[in-house]
Amino acid sequence: MVELIQQGVYLLNGKEIVKDAANMPAPEVARENTITYNILRSHDVDGSKGKKMRIRFDAMMSHDITYVGIIQTARASGLEKFPIPYAMTNCHNSLCAVGGTINEDDHVFGLSAAKKYGGIYVPANQAVIHQYAREAMVKCGNMILGSDSHTRYGSLGNMGVGEGGGELVKQLLRNTWDINAPEVVLVWLEGKPRRGVGPHDVAISLVKAVFDNGFVKNKVLEFAGPGVKELPIDFRNGIDIMTTETTCLSSIWITDDEVKHHYEIHNRPQDFKELQPGEVAYYDGMIRIDLSTQESMIALPFHPSNAYTIHELQENPVEILRKAEEDAKKRFGDKVNVKLIDKIVDGKVVSDQGIIAGCSGGTYDNLSAAATILKGQDVGNDYFTISAYPQSTPVYMAVTRNGIAEELLEAGVVIKPAFCGPCFGAGDVPSNNGLSIRHTTRNFPNREGSKPGQGQISLVALMDARSIAATAANGGVITAATDIEYEDTHKPYNFDGKIYEHRVFDGFGKENIDQPLRYGPNIKDWPTMYPMQDNMLLELAAVIHDPITTTDELIPSGETSSYRSNPLKLSEFALSRRVPEYVGISKRIQAQDLERRAGNVPEHVAKALAQVGADAAETSFGSCVFANRPGDGSAREQAASCQKVLGGDANICYEYATKRYRSNCINWGIVPFTIAKDTPFDYVPGDFVFIPGIREAIVSGKEEIDAQVITKDGVKPIHLFFQNLTTDERTILEKGCLMNYYKSKK
Repeated sequence: MVELIQQGVYLLNGKEIVKDAANMPAPEVARENTITYNILRSHDVDGSKGKKMRIRFDAMMSHDITYVGIIQTARASGLEKFPIPYAMTNCHNSLCAVGGTINEDDHVFGLSAAKKYGGIYVPANQAVIHQYAREAMVKCGNMILGSDSHTRYGSLGNMGVGEGGGELVKQLLRNTWDINAPEVVLVWLEGKPRRGVGPHDVAISLVKAVFDNGFVKNKVLEFAGPGVKELPIDFRNGIDIMTTETTCLSSIWITDDEVKHHYEIHNRPQDFKELQPGEVAYYDGMIRIDLSTQESMIALPFHPSNAYTIHELQENPVEILRKAEEDAKKRFGDKVNVKLIDKIVDGKVVSDQGIIAGCSGGTYDNLSAAATILKGQDVGNDYFTISAYPQSTPVYMAVTRNGIAEELLEAGVVIKPAFCGPCFGAGDVPSNNGLSIRHTTRNFPNREGSKPGQGQISLVALMDARSIAATAANGGVITAATDIEYEDTHKPYNFDGKIYEHRVFDGFGKENIDQPLRYGPNIKDWPTMYPMQDNMLLELAAVIHDPITTTDELIPSGETSSYRSNPLKLSEFALSRRVPEYVGISKRIQAQDLERRAGNVPEHVAKALAQVGADAAETSFGSCVFANRPGDGSAREQAASCQKVLGGDANICYEYATKRYRSNCINWGIVPFTIAKDTPFDYVPGDFVFIPGIREAIVSGKEEIDAQVITKDGVKPIHLFFQNLTTDERTILEKGCLMNYYKSKK
């Protein structure tokens, strides 16, 4: 289904693939002829066609977990107005998971900020963030920056990038997103999907092929080939949104009449233009996908790449599910008792819940196909349940007008308003040991909302909406949609934007700086963050040797997100589901640093400094997290800001899973140290890392430094790297965080 070509290729006239470089222009020349570079170069403020890019975006997107912190940071840094269209949707904290007024207080703050600074405000339950962008914000050839990792609109000709809030603050203050000129990978689509295959099947296969080997990490995926024309827009969108799970930087597709039709039915024909690679375009690698051989897929816990065909699972359920149980045992130990084998009944795997939701699942075409499969069927009155969330009110109106909602409801599907909750654990949490099959974007540990620390565990497997519907029609028995007969005869989607005209506040270009911001009692300013000192003493507060540590483990999603506007309160949840003792250790370290700053150096700090001959007055004392490969998943800056609020000064790892998490660390003044892959890290919480002369090294442009680890057994050397930092990023680290950086420029 998916083939990786691990060498550079040339694409001639968008049609012919050539591997032989003879008589071809140099790669660095022909790479400029990709759609990717055409768009990136047009947004690079330097215009130098060099190896560094400084990008300004055309528009931005945020949701209600992130926009308050972004605006608060920008306001503290001198924000006067929103210089580009900035849409704030309310699709993550639409439910008040913890009671009280705090969620709606943030929504009111968002509307007041839109009025004050000239923003776009989308009320709760009107649309999930990425569907609103598709319907109202995208333009061919444009770039959108979003504070959500799944900011992907390449299938509509608009490059999308998901980053932490600090990068959006930079754009609000007319600064730039700074990157190395990226490599580009051609995704060549051939063939036509057969009946029963949906976008999630293709996406899961793609993620499986490239995630573990890092084939596309921090690269741009460019989709082309004869198979593109065989895919409707919703199908393309469904693949595109999942490219985030490959760890690529962004994505872009060729555009055609199907894309043109999207803009026409959304009353924006002027925003379409044809995008094609140039006559000779170079790609640093290639992925060939034969759509005609694609099968129905299932991604088992705990990652979208842990994938099998549904037929493989049906043929060998005991061995496959036992592997998932063993993985859970490694992750959670004796805290929980996962019983996936119990899901095998009479030789068949049975699920407890089905969910079709969010930016990937709740599309018109997915709901239409699901309704077709379930028409005249019923999901029964046993343990299995199924819910569907149309991804916007216009989609909801269309499924209602065209009989789709009626067919779903008659079958027993519960239809709910636009909401991202099931994707991050703030809605439809399964029962303990429940297995939920979902057309959503992620199935990371605890992403469904369970709390292993309290003895709870439930599990998510990703599937396409078509196979979820087939499973529902089969009483919860996992079923591939390719194994059933159906024909979708519903009318094609037609967008009706009246509800947006009536409910969305569009204040871009109409800012009124005299408008007050409306604060609820939970909205708090950021605490004081100190500039870097000459030397750095770190105490290891958490040491994690898992292959990958997700942002959901660094700061859990779900109900904790209700506290996103209260930095001190939110920080109480940092690493709570992975290293519960981390918060207490970090608070103790932070309190001791405050004592040191007051001239009262704690005894064990003084002892550590004496072992390396360092002066306490010139040496900061902070906490540090070690993880093998941290930061996969969400763009939420809270994964880094909570560490900083608790006194974190640095992280150490072998590599950062994503650019966005590393950027979040930098913007919050956390030095992103790495160590060589062959360097053992057998230290434990309570050990110290001393980095002499770190401030001078950062400021002077160095990229590595000799440090010392202080253990109970003595002092040992360690070599740390901090490579690929821009001049601005070095100053941000030296000043202590992005806010301090901007304050210093006033």
